[in-house]
Amino acid sequence: MNFRTYWATTLRVLRQLLADHRTLGLILGVPTALLVLLYFVYLDVPTPPGGEALFPRIALSMLGILPMLVMFLVTSVSMQRERTSGTLERLWTTRLHRADLLVGYATAFAVVALAQAVVLAVVAYVFLGVQTQGSAALVLLIAALDAVVGVALGLMTSAFARTEFQAVQFMPVVVGPQIFLCGLLVPRDQLPDALRWVSDVLPMSYAVDALTTLREGADVTTGLVVDLGVLAAFGLGALVAAALTMPRTTR
Repeated sequence: MNFRTYWATTLRVLRQLLADHRTLGLILGVPTALLVLLYFVYLDVPTPPGGEALFPRIALSMLGILPMLVMFLVTSVSMQRERTSGTLERLWTTRLHRADLLVGYATAFAVVALAQAVVLAVVAYVFLGVQTQGSAALVLLIAALDAVVGVALGLMTSAFARTEFQAVQFMPVVVGPQIFLCGLLVPRDQLPDALRWVSDVLPMSYAVDALTTLREGADVTTGLVVDLGVLAAFGLGALVAAALTMPRTTR
């Protein structure tokens, strides 16, 4: 890996993202709009006596779902566009290494993912009344790390797509099951054994678990540290897999 080519790739991708207002709107605006929509969906739902309002719990879980979903979609399509337009093949004629390209892409999208996490967290805490026992900074870290995992998964799956449409088709396959099994709909410990085992190997589950831990307590527990470590390991593993499967020619 060469630092100069890595940094050049990072700056190139950042410039492309900043110039693409629709993509920026998708990354920054759409998750926020969906979170606000969810707030109004639950606005008139009564809270059971002695119970907890549904929206704050679900909204916090969505901070572990929306970033991964959106960043997976944007990254997989962007990388596939590089390939189909011939940009990637031209880059392979230079000294660019796979690691330079993928880590540069991941870094550029991580910067945007951090901005996305900040916007989501500010809207949730300041305007929608979401509260947690744990630190808001840790919530922000989890949302950003979750988005980076989505970037890594998008880079990995884009290697198996031939068109942008095929890249989009991977979203319900890769992200869909994670939404159902992450604990949003049913607590993971109440899932059937087979589904719980599947849930245990999906990164979104650990993001939602970490956010739930912060909602219920202020302490940085061992479980929280493990969840963060597993998320980081998933992101790194997906980047390594992307480097191993990234084709050097357009199929």
